[in-house]
Amino acid sequence: MMMMMMMMDSSEEVMLAHPSEAITVLKRLNSDEPDRIGFKSLFRSGSISETTICNVCLRPTQQPLCNHTDLRTGEPWFCYKPKNLGCDARINHSLGCSTQNLRPNEDKLFQSGVNLKVYIQASGPASVTALPKKEGQPEVESSTVKVAPSGYYYQGVWQALGGTTVRQFNASAISQCLKGKVVHMHGDSTVRQFFEFLDATLPGLRVFDLHGVANTGPFIALDYANNILMKFRFHAPPIHSVHSISTREFRYIANEIDEIIGGTNIVVVFDIWAHFGTYPMETYIRRLKSIHRAVVRLLDRAPGTVVVIRTGAPRELSLYYGLINSDWQSLQCYKVLRIMFKGLNVHLIDAWEMVLAHHLPHNIHPPPPIVENMINVLLSYTCPQMGS
Repeated sequence: MMMMMMMMDSSEEVMLAHPSEAITVLKRLNSDEPDRIGFKSLFRSGSISETTICNVCLRPTQQPLCNHTDLRTGEPWFCYKPKNLGCDARINHSLGCSTQNLRPNEDKLFQSGVNLKVYIQASGPASVTALPKKEGQPEVESSTVKVAPSGYYYQGVWQALGGTTVRQFNASAISQCLKGKVVHMHGDSTVRQFFEFLDATLPGLRVFDLHGVANTGPFIALDYANNILMKFRFHAPPIHSVHSISTREFRYIANEIDEIIGGTNIVVVFDIWAHFGTYPMETYIRRLKSIHRAVVRLLDRAPGTVVVIRTGAPRELSLYYGLINSDWQSLQCYKVLRIMFKGLNVHLIDAWEMVLAHHLPHNIHPPPPIVENMINVLLSYTCPQMGS
C-alpha cells in the first residue's frame, strides 16, 4: 500500500493514497499506455490546415512522422505528418483526447472516499507508553527505511529542519531582497503561482502584456524603481493545456538556463513534474538529465547564481487524476529529483513535505498560506541575512 504520513502540530495521521493493487495498474498504464493522454498540433500553410496527433512516442502506423525532437537537448517529440503539408508548417500545441484503458473492475481501485486518499483511523489506543530498555535486551532492527521530515509548521509558519533558516518577508522586505535582481522562473503552473504571488504582493511590480496564453504565458514583470525583473515561462511539451500554445513559445528549461549569464544578481527557479504523470520514469529522468547538465554549466560559469528547485507535491485525486497525475507517480518524481540534484549547489523548496504537513486539503495548486511559506523559503535562500 502507498501511505502518507501527515504531520500537523503535535498529532500525526496516516492516509492511504492508493492500495497496492492500484499501484500495479498505474505501473502497467505508464509502461504500456504512455500515450493515453493525447496531444495535437495544427499545421497551416496559406489556406490549408490540418491537425494531427503528437506525443513523446507514437504508435506505428502507415502514416509518416514529423520529428520535432529538440536539437540541443535531444528531447523527443513527434507528430503524425499531415497529408498535404510539410512538418515545418506546425504552428501550435494543445491537449487532445484521453483514454483510461482500464480493465474490467479496475476503476473500483480508484474510488474517492473508499480507497483513494482516505484516512486510516487508529484501531488501538490513542497513546503509547515507551519503557526503558532492560539490561541485556537485544536490539531490534527494523527493515523500514525512515526518512526524516524536512520541516514542520508552527503557528502556520514553516520551520525547516537543517539548512538555511527560513525567515519571514513582508512586501517591503521582498522588494529589498529582490532589488537589482533578475528572477527567472521556469516550469509548470505551480511555479507560475510564485510569479502570481509576487505580482500581487509587490506594489511596484508591473506585468507587461506579451499577449501570451492565460495559463502558460510567457509572463514578464518589472519594478523599475527597485530594478527588479521577473520572468516566467512554461516548460516545453508535454503540456496539458486546453488552450492552443504557439510552438514558437516552446522553450526547454535546459536551453533557457544555457542562455543565462548568471551571477549574484540572478535567481533561477524551476520545477517540472506534474505533466509527466503518464510516462515511464525514464522519460522524466531524461528531462531531468538535460536540466542537470545545464545547471552544472551555469554554476561553473557563475557560481554565485542562486538556483532553487520546487519539488512536486500531493494533490486532490479523483479517478481521472488518480490515473494521470497520481500521488504515487509524483512521489517517484520527487525521489528521483532529490537524488539527481544531490551534491549540486542548488536549493530545494520541499513542496512535498510543505503540502503534506499542512492541515489544508491537498491541491495541485496549493492555497495562499502554503505558497506564502514557499516564497519565504525561496527568499531565505536568495537573501539569507534578511527577513525577520
